[in-house]
Amino acid sequence: MSYLELASISHYYFNEKHCTHALDNISFQVEKGHFISLLGPSGCGKTTLLSIIAQLISPTEGTIKLKGLPIDQHNISIGYMLQQDYLFPWKTILDNVCIGPKIRREWVTGDYDKAKALLAKVGLTDVVNKYPDQLSGGMRQRVALARTLMTDPALLLLDEPFSALDFQTKLILEAFMSAMLKDYQKTSLLVTHDIGEAIAMSDDIFLMRANPGSIHLHIPVPEHVRNLSPIEARKHPEYHQLFDQIWKEMNQLDTENDASLV
Repeated sequence: MSYLELASISHYYFNEKHCTHALDNISFQVEKGHFISLLGPSGCGKTTLLSIIAQLISPTEGTIKLKGLPIDQHNISIGYMLQQDYLFPWKTILDNVCIGPKIRREWVTGDYDKAKALLAKVGLTDVVNKYPDQLSGGMRQRVALARTLMTDPALLLLDEPFSALDFQTKLILEAFMSAMLKDYQKTSLLVTHDIGEAIAMSDDIFLMRANPGSIHLHIPVPEHVRNLSPIEARKHPEYHQLFDQIWKEMNQLDTENDASLV
């Protein structure tokens, strides 16, 4: 039995004048501890799909199961990291990390120690009493990761969390987050436009087409590439072969999409 299962997910957005078919018949399974990337052009419904998995919106059709049961029957935490860190500027870094248990009214004695341990794990032992505007963008995203892990989420959803960073910081954080998530055995889904990022971080890639959003291709990442750090994976010959394959597929999808709009 798979850890996470999406079955025939379709979604429509309605307003007074229009009906937009955002997602069509999306089905896939994710094993526990695996890292999945949803790769595709803007408008293919990647973020909508994450929002459905996070139970922020309900799908028009289809079901999502976690450990064999409908996901809404579980009392679980789902972590959601976005492009921006959304740290509270008036709170210290320690208090920002602790915000999840306090909002969920699950705060217990010892949570400050847990938060400090997480900050140490992400390499930020010396910033607990600082404020967000005293940290770099990369450091702030590491705080956001610690905050997300604070509630021990059953799933971690990542919506382009590195896109606002410079390339060097992005590569460093990819490697850091990949190692952290393997260490914590977190089942993770990443939304990205970046082919290289998808290959370097993932166990499996689902390439999506647009209008409506659907799964075009399931691409397993070779095991010997998966076992490397994201920086080392980019040097492997099979990384470049896979990059070229996905690049061609995405160009073909763009051509088909442009033709359908004429």
